[in-house]
Amino acid sequence: MPVPGPGYSITVRVEAPPSASAAGDLTSAVGRVGGVLTAFDVVESHADAIVVDITANVSNADHVEVVTDALDALPGVRVRKVSDRTFLMHLGGKLSVSPKVQLRNRDDLSRAYTPGVARVCQAIAANPADARRLTIKRNTVAVVTDGSAVLGLGNIGPSAALPVMEGKAALFKKFADVDAWPVCLDTQDTEEIIKIVKALAPVYAGINLEDIAAPRCFEIEKRLREQLDIPVFHDDQHGTAIVVVAALRNALRVVGKEIEDCKIVVSGAGAAGSAIMRLLMHKKPGDIIAADINGIVHLGRSDLDENLRWLAENTNKDNVSGTLHDALVGADVFIGVSAPNLFGAEQVATMAPNPVVFALANPDPEIDPLEAQKHAAVVATGRSDYPNQINNVLAFPGVFRGLLDAQAHEITDDMLLAAANAIADVVDDRLNASYIVPSVFDSAVAPAVAEAVKAAARKSGATS
Repeated sequence: MPVPGPGYSITVRVEAPPSASAAGDLTSAVGRVGGVLTAFDVVESHADAIVVDITANVSNADHVEVVTDALDALPGVRVRKVSDRTFLMHLGGKLSVSPKVQLRNRDDLSRAYTPGVARVCQAIAANPADARRLTIKRNTVAVVTDGSAVLGLGNIGPSAALPVMEGKAALFKKFADVDAWPVCLDTQDTEEIIKIVKALAPVYAGINLEDIAAPRCFEIEKRLREQLDIPVFHDDQHGTAIVVVAALRNALRVVGKEIEDCKIVVSGAGAAGSAIMRLLMHKKPGDIIAADINGIVHLGRSDLDENLRWLAENTNKDNVSGTLHDALVGADVFIGVSAPNLFGAEQVATMAPNPVVFALANPDPEIDPLEAQKHAAVVATGRSDYPNQINNVLAFPGVFRGLLDAQAHEITDDMLLAAANAIADVVDDRLNASYIVPSVFDSAVAPAVAEAVKAAARKSGATS
């Protein structure tokens, strides 16, 4: 279901005849083959030719060739160069380090570095807690990955994961003024990862685990939480869970249902799905049915690992078995964090009246949103080109801003729920079926989440 979008944005430099129809011919050629024109700039003009930059959104790499071939086929037109705007944005990376103090002269240098800095070092040696006050630690988060579960790309390794971690760090800064840095580890050994993160922890006031495959991610987070005195947060689990819980609270308001009366089906029992279900349980839903690649999770299955066994013991109160399609019958809510194209409109029709469908697999959801809308009252996806985008950026910047401001030593489910409620509350009276979560660019979100998390942290006593 690929559609043209800014993720595949190209700029094509073409040379064309200087005729009155040139602009129309070029733009029409792009449109005829499904490109979405976003800019048209004349960069050179000569008596016998013009040079034009045509910027367009396309759907994938093959579509790039279709668009350029259509332009090249026009009489008198020659394609000079094709630039991928996404790759251009990443040239040289997306981050840099900038000093917060001026170093104008010897006096400044003497205080920022030797000899003055020695006094600050001695103060921290005498009172290690002062590191939060006198160093970057107070506002710095490590974004840690092993590259084993990157976006929908799978196990692509630490180097290939770096662009994602850079982007994550940029989002931290943009939305919450948190200084974050990518830490991409060239190991996928659980013990090594735990050892390395423990060793580098003195620099940071929080650890954001990212794109680490299940079930290894559960063990890594659990043990780091036990061994470190700073919050450890696996965003693929808890960031997703926070935003889903927020969105579901508002979606159920739209359809006039109480969660205590709802049957919720969750497709995907890995990192995100498990965290969603665990957090939802605090809301006491009528029932949760988990399904994975082998069908409904129930106590009779012979393939249950530790995580699946916990789910089998704590969900599916009637211990039903069968397929995802079986689970959907009579369900009030579907939440998918799994794989594309698992069911269609005919399965949504078997759900309870006014069902809620969150099809969050990226880039292609579990059901085409247009198909889901035939029967569902509220539809959400993980995509930016449909309403109700469930995006972790609504959660993690504000969560860490709150944790850092509170000088928290840990993170609890009460803090996660506080973050979810804060996100849901930002929507306020704008709530409707196409607006159950705020925009990721809503400037009210991160401060609201931060304040809620900070208050919950202080109430819990998990602060300095």
